Amino acid sequence: MTGASGAWAGRVESVQGSVVDVACNDPPLLRQALLAGTGTSTIHLEVQQELGPGHVRTLALGRTSGMRRGEAVTDTQAPVCVPVCPEVLGRLLDVFGAPLDGGAAIPGDRRLPITGHPVPLSDTRPLSGILETGIKVIDLLCPFARGGKTGLFGGAGVGKTVLITEFMHAIVHLHRGTNVFCGVGERIREGHELWHDMRDAGVMPHTLMVFGQMDEVPGVRFRVGLAGITYAEYLRDTLGGDVLFLMDNAFRFAQAGSEVSGLLGRMPATVGYQPTLLSEIAELEERICSTQSGSITSVQAVYVPADDMTDPAVIAILAHLDTSVILSREQAAQGIYPAVDPLASRSRLLDPSVVGARHYGVATRVREHLARYKELEDVIAMLGIEALSAVDRKLVLRARRLQRYLSQPFAVVAASTGIAGASVPLEGTLADCEALLEGRHDDTPEAQCYMRGRLPGAGA
Repeated sequence: MTGASGAWAGRVESVQGSVVDVACNDPPLLRQALLAGTGTSTIHLEVQQELGPGHVRTLALGRTSGMRRGEAVTDTQAPVCVPVCPEVLGRLLDVFGAPLDGGAAIPGDRRLPITGHPVPLSDTRPLSGILETGIKVIDLLCPFARGGKTGLFGGAGVGKTVLITEFMHAIVHLHRGTNVFCGVGERIREGHELWHDMRDAGVMPHTLMVFGQMDEVPGVRFRVGLAGITYAEYLRDTLGGDVLFLMDNAFRFAQAGSEVSGLLGRMPATVGYQPTLLSEIAELEERICSTQSGSITSVQAVYVPADDMTDPAVIAILAHLDTSVILSREQAAQGIYPAVDPLASRSRLLDPSVVGARHYGVATRVREHLARYKELEDVIAMLGIEALSAVDRKLVLRARRLQRYLSQPFAVVAASTGIAGASVPLEGTLADCEALLEGRHDDTPEAQCYMRGRLPGAGA
């Protein structure tokens, strides 16, 4: 069964949802991309298993409605590939690099397979200091590593997507870098709003968006993350500089892998997840690295099911990260945005040898004040703040000002909140926190510390 073009050809033997079995004389390689018709369109099939002589099981990267037994199948003789060129910036694409924004197709002169390989260890570059974001609580307590990986962990509705959007805004305006945003299994409405927000904020010319949203089949949601990191690698190697790779949502990638595993008939493992969970997450995460050409800094939103940080998928993602930013529902309920939990969030860069003794000292003292305030909250609720000693009362009042100071208005939601966004350099954050810790703002009303950039009298 050989096609006219000389490429291998076969036929569809059975269709069960997104799983398509193909009969052939010369089986293709695993992860090879095949093409099959559905009557009105052509979809990609990715080879997943060899069932026996002349039979392979594939995963459909598209809807199989209209496909029938006996349909002709051809081999592309390559994995799934995406077209790459400098003109991808400013575009909205799908997992195959096809336009979703109504624009012209991306020139296909050069194509890269999405199932690439990590850069050889000898070619990688270590982390090169912190990447300032202009977000006070992040830069102070859980700084990002330039060329590192950061996770934003939280349940639904605590502000993960808004925070990711602000990072995109910051990387363009503060560092003149490029963004690759990868939407994995999230709501179509959010993707549409984000696209318009990026255009309104003026950062879309430096941004590429790749989407495989909630309505897509599991195979697309499972592979769109690899397509996104392929574009990030291309921009890193051709344009150089900082590339910010954002994924919303990394948990949906793991969830799609679980769906695919079930469709292929694999026995589930811990809590129903696929037995290949760790290796699939590692395949994606280990491609996020820096070379002599440039750096990829990754920020990934991670949905935490039932706010359970011990979920196996959450633990698997956490193992690869340099910084973990925990978003707290309690903070959000108090109106403290970004709703970062200052005690649970961590960064391995918060070390005196990396950030310096001053930064480390200020961050430690801020955490100590906030931790003591949390310990005394129950006493205050039952007996009132007057029941505390003079020392504890002073500490609590300063901690409350610190808590409110670490809130911040964002530029990307200024139209909704009516408050102009504020970006604060790290030096300004350190100076303000030192002033609060030393009592120089004990007479400043708490309301004047809330939702602003610098403290009153400290400059813009």
